[in-house]
Amino acid sequence: MINYADYMSFVLYDPVIGYYMKDNKKLGREGDFYTSSGVHAVFGKAFAHFFLDIIQKEKLPAVICEFGGGDGRFAKAVLDEWQRIAPIGMLDLKYSIIETSPFHRQEQKKLLSDKVFFKQFDSLETFRKSNPNIFEGIIFSNELLDAFPVHVIEKQNGNIYEVFVSVNEERKQLTEIKKLCTNDHVLLWIEKYGPKLKDGQRIEVPLYMNEWINDIYQFLSKGLLVTIDYGFTRDEWMLPQRKKGSLRGYSKHQLVDNPLLYPAEMDLTSHIHLDAFNDVAIEVGFDKIIDVRQNRFLLMIGMLKFSQENYDPNPFSEKSKQNRAIQTLINDNGISSAFHVFLHGKKLSAINSYRFLNDNPYDI
Repeated sequence: MINYADYMSFVLYDPVIGYYMKDNKKLGREGDFYTSSGVHAVFGKAFAHFFLDIIQKEKLPAVICEFGGGDGRFAKAVLDEWQRIAPIGMLDLKYSIIETSPFHRQEQKKLLSDKVFFKQFDSLETFRKSNPNIFEGIIFSNELLDAFPVHVIEKQNGNIYEVFVSVNEERKQLTEIKKLCTNDHVLLWIEKYGPKLKDGQRIEVPLYMNEWINDIYQFLSKGLLVTIDYGFTRDEWMLPQRKKGSLRGYSKHQLVDNPLLYPAEMDLTSHIHLDAFNDVAIEVGFDKIIDVRQNRFLLMIGMLKFSQENYDPNPFSEKSKQNRAIQTLINDNGISSAFHVFLHGKKLSAINSYRFLNDNPYDI
């Protein structure tokens, strides 16, 4: 019997059998799920302008560290656009990806092998050893936190139970066992950050999320933390449709309700606690700058400018494909509507003067 956090750590990150560690496609049509950066390179292009603007306004070094870079498409789009709009600045740019998956590191190398200012690391610890100096710049992640291991709890008859993973010996399959929760860290977390659970309600407890935020704050001496992910507010967690929690699997772009099916063969994900993420970030010392849905954020940083400058009547041209991608990314019913963009700063001085804070799009 093991808790869900240990189960997820094993089936997702075990060096031999872990889902993310094996040599098979996870992203895109041939994989199990899509991300916004896979829709079109215009997603990364827009962020290139945003990153450059932040670095210039704050007089930060041109240093970007991406956590969980996937197949490297976002990094390539950012770097290609950066080179187009600020070729002289490329001499000072340093772009690193911290990526646990050996397969994804290989995919990144294929796309970014010509970028001499690009480096890879398998963990934050490895990065620190190779870069002992203080880190100033931008830290970025897209759909990272939703893959963190989580504990699972359930309220029954007024008591909090933790849900464990075990084996049904007769059927030779994984099954769940519920035990009265005795993990003080889990109980304290749900009491401090979570919603007030109703009887029969199940929810995930992301202890590792707290650790990661604190580690990032200690790692970042000065700069901006940009976090993109999907999740629910405390009020949204209390809706009837959230009663069974959010831990799910994804296989071949199909949602799998039972996270114990296909161990190590499918992605596992849970919605993050949006309010808790902000609360913890502020507690460790970050300044909250903005929390907004991704489609709105993309409009704020000037996504529509790419469409206006690239109109093409040919529906099969690359420009037309980009225009359709922009519509997908900014539409209220598109992929971006499910995601939140968080900006948290540390020792930034000019952040309050940024134009997007006043709902004015960037002039790029």
